[in-house]
Amino acid sequence: MKKYMMRFYFLVAALLVTFASHAQSSSQSNFSSKLIGLGVVVSDLERSLDFYVDGIGMVKVNSFAIDENFSKRSGLSNGVPTSVTVLKLEDSPEANEWKLMTFGKKATHPKQKFIQDDTGVQYITINVKALKPVIERLKQKNVPFLGSTPTPLNQNLYFVLVQDPDGTFIELIGPME
Repeated sequence: MKKYMMRFYFLVAALLVTFASHAQSSSQSNFSSKLIGLGVVVSDLERSLDFYVDGIGMVKVNSFAIDENFSKRSGLSNGVPTSVTVLKLEDSPEANEWKLMTFGKKATHPKQKFIQDDTGVQYITINVKALKPVIERLKQKNVPFLGSTPTPLNQNLYFVLVQDPDGTFIELIGPME
């Protein structure tokens, strides 16, 4: 009987530890997803898609329309319809979304030369498996490289800085090959 009681206590203790760790991990976050989707308003959607898909190497995974009614009701705009094109670094549920939308107009502020020139979202960092193919694609598209890049970060990793067609800085980090 003692043997069964010991097993029972052990089972109860294991269940309590499991329950406590689950309760602790679920209480650490108020979010239903660990991903962030970032929406970026661009002046020319086709030019931006060319940069991000054909230059950087992102993949187009989805697109959807926002009609006048939803645009106004939600507060996204004053009733101007648009469409959103969703890009990811890879087509998987675990990848963050980089959502492009356009209203067909140029930015009202000057293009930044440096990250400190404006406020708000100024840059994103993309870690790549190999910089060389990305560099080659961007050079073919005549994308200017900023600073003295690629800049070594350590023995294996390099840093490349470019800007998208609307001036968002893109940090690319990875080994050359």
